[in-house]
Amino acid sequence: MPPKAPYQHRNPIVRYALFSIGWISFVLGMIGLLLPVVPTSPFLLLSAACFLRSSPRFYVWLTEHPWWGRYICYFLDGQGIPRRIKVLILCMLWIMILSSAFLIVKIMWVSVTMIVIAAAVSIYIVRLPEPQE
Repeated sequence: MPPKAPYQHRNPIVRYALFSIGWISFVLGMIGLLLPVVPTSPFLLLSAACFLRSSPRFYVWLTEHPWWGRYICYFLDGQGIPRRIKVLILCMLWIMILSSAFLIVKIMWVSVTMIVIAAAVSIYIVRLPEPQE
């Protein structure tokens, strides 16, 4: 069940802009599933926010999707991320960041910046609440 009741914005220009941004964000999120540098979750959350006000049909589809719908609803309701998903996110984050920083990037300050950003993201993810499932 979607966490919020979707509705269509009255202004058609705003509605079509939100709909377009929602789909672009969704596509970028799907690309993020395949590419380690592109994040997935922020793009799917942006898609949900855009579809919430532009397309009730796609909002319900996104929030009731069998793979990621439950996690989007948890986050939108302020319940956070389940512990199992946090561990998966953190493992993938650190594997990709460390392999990129040490094997691909040859500029030291860029590698250090990547690791600092990964540490900040890790702190944010660890501090998120965990829903009661």
